[in-house]
Amino acid sequence: MTILEPFVTSYRGILLAGCDEVGRGPLAGDVVAAAVILDFDNPISGLDDSKKLTEKKRELLFDEIQLKARSWCIARASVAEIDKINILQASLLAMARAVQGLHIQPEHVLVDGNKLPKWQYQAEAVVKGDSRVAAISAASILAKVTRDREMVLLDKEYPGYGFAEHKGYPTKVHMDALDKLGITPIHRTSYAPVKAKIEQMQLF
Repeated sequence: MTILEPFVTSYRGILLAGCDEVGRGPLAGDVVAAAVILDFDNPISGLDDSKKLTEKKRELLFDEIQLKARSWCIARASVAEIDKINILQASLLAMARAVQGLHIQPEHVLVDGNKLPKWQYQAEAVVKGDSRVAAISAASILAKVTRDREMVLLDKEYPGYGFAEHKGYPTKVHMDALDKLGITPIHRTSYAPVKAKIEQMQLF
């Protein structure tokens, strides 16, 4: 279960949770987070940063993680929360909800990135943790597969935007669709490209 450039923590117990979020960059949809406590006696091979894995591999690992992990939880912060408190705070909120939702509570948490949520847990932030810590990699896979699946469903609810392909990121297809079709309820109105489209529409 060793990942490239492994992160060494001083914690030596078994109740170690990894936590990560997915969806800071998109213009639409919730930000999704996950927390995972792996079972060291039931290892999972192939864990890595979810962005480095193929969709097929992520889907397979998604099921395996849920089957083998000691505890896991997927949580989120909504589009409304993102627009109200900003994406950084919403991401931290989603991660806090994921850890708090674990049915086995951790003694120590490793969080991807360089910031920690405001909580009571003993924790460390790990830059590029999704490629350095197995539990964070597992969390990133759960979060990404969950969010990607949701964007595919939202593509059917809001056809024409291409959500199934770009997952809400600001691609040319997405920006062109905003020009043609306008803003949906799942768009983040606090994001500059969406805000600009709204202001353009108000001029006419």
